[in-house]
Formats: sequence, structure tokens, C-alpha cells
Amino acid sequence: MGTGMREGPEIWIRGPVAAPETAPPEPAHARATARRFSWVGLHGGAGVSTLAAVYGGHDSGRAWPGPADPRSVLLVARTHAAGLDAVVPVVDLFRRGETPEGLDLDAVVLVADAPGRLPRPLAQRVRLAESVIDVYRVPWVNEWRLGDLGGRPPRETESLARLTGAAR
Repeated sequence: MGTGMREGPEIWIRGPVAAPETAPPEPAHARATARRFSWVGLHGGAGVSTLAAVYGGHDSGRAWPGPADPRSVLLVARTHAAGLDAVVPVVDLFRRGETPEGLDLDAVVLVADAPGRLPRPLAQRVRLAESVIDVYRVPWVNEWRLGDLGGRPPRETESLARLTGAAR
């Protein structure tokens, strides 16, 4: 130990380690968690194009993803009555295997249809959806309404940003 180098417990001593000449390969778990998604709207005006622009992924509009598109699906609906009523029946299609082969439902993304709190009847519908599938909520973003899709996703959507890989 007279070399001036600090040594830890014997179990950690493995001899000198040469610096890698190239960048180390990406860990397997990093590749496994980097997923691509297809956003599928449950009704017109759900916000699919905006979410795809902000969080990345494939904009499927209101259609199922095609064979070359990502097979992991994020269903999108607004938090108004018609949007929320569309969620559970489509989740049931996945449960019964009545969707195109190979599609995997990851979650439902609910986009606020107006600023402020949801009225109690709509909040109850959200809880129903949450009882059958993972639900991510996206608040009202006035800048998005004005067409400004730059900047960071809203703080309230950090878990969605992590899921989609949009977290910076």
C-alpha cells in the first residue's frame, strides 16, 4: 500500500483498468426501455398530433398503427364526456384481443379539454378508466392552443415524458 494509491476492500481490487478506446456499449437495459409509441385518438380533436409533436412517437390519428409503425399504443382522449366515454370500450377491445395483431396497449393519455378542475361526473369517469388501465393526465396548455409546441412538456406530465423518452 505504499504506492500512494487508495485501495478499497479486497473484493473490489481487480488490477489496473485501461481506459476504453471507444465509448462503452450502451447497456442492454437502456435499449430495452427505449420504446417507440403510436398515439391513437379515440375521437376527433383528441390531441394526437400535438402529443406526437411534443413527446415524439408516431401520429396514427384515429387509425390503428400500420405494420411498419410502432406496436406500442397510447390511446388519447379529451376529458370531456364523449372523450371519457370512449376509453373503456376501446380498452376492452384490447383485453378481448379484438385489435390488430401485435398491438400492445401501454396506457391511456387524457388531455384536458378546458383549464381548471374537472366537474365531479367527469372525474368519476377518469377514476373508472384508472381502475382498468394506466392513465396519464395532460393539463390544459394555453401555448399549445396557440400553436407553440416548443419548450419543455408541462411539469405535471413528467411521468409521461419519462415513458415516451421526451424527458430531458
